[in-house]
Amino acid sequence: MEAKPPVSLLDRVRDRIRLKHYSLRTEQAYCDWIRRFIIFHGKRHPSGLGAAEVEAFLTSLAVEGRVAGSTQNQAKSALLFLYKEVLGAELPWLDHVERAKAPARLPVVLTRDEVSRVLARLDGVHRLIGLLLYGTGLRIMEAMRLRVKDVEFSRREILVRDGKGGKDRVTMLPIRLAAPLREQLAHARELHRVDLDEGFGAVWLPLAFDRKYPGAAGAAS
Repeated sequence: MEAKPPVSLLDRVRDRIRLKHYSLRTEQAYCDWIRRFIIFHGKRHPSGLGAAEVEAFLTSLAVEGRVAGSTQNQAKSALLFLYKEVLGAELPWLDHVERAKAPARLPVVLTRDEVSRVLARLDGVHRLIGLLLYGTGLRIMEAMRLRVKDVEFSRREILVRDGKGGKDRVTMLPIRLAAPLREQLAHARELHRVDLDEGFGAVWLPLAFDRKYPGAAGAAS
């Protein structure tokens, strides 16, 4: 029986992140920080590194990279995940590495006139996404992943599935967005039909739906 090739460290990180149902953005960020940590220390394996190397990396980010406190904390969280969840290392010193303190700042909030001017510069589907972000409170990835089944025109609601923290929630659907959304759905349905006729048209399915319902990824609506 042919032996399976060894799984790379970053693939192990991705598998663990997906097992814990972290977001795609978190997966990308953690893998990037872990890769940078390894390169920073001459591509040495993290199992052979310790507190001094982690502190040196985080210090370099703050001093030489001049990153924001939140960025440094994200890098530390990625390394915490690597050692605790992937390598299974009990390293109490990681809990005592001081987190950078992010300064307390007031958010910049656009006026209605400023928002209108921004939206006026958008066209097509980009404008529709901008309107969704402003009118419904959706995050960018939530708007990009919005599914047909989660738009309730009759109740003027949008069901957000697997939002931040893996939670579902319901938000309002402004009446002014109903018509543009219906037009976009009609356009997407026609585009999907053409793709299917040409042998394409498969879409991404969450979790194990592609195994439970073979062919669903390319089914006509």
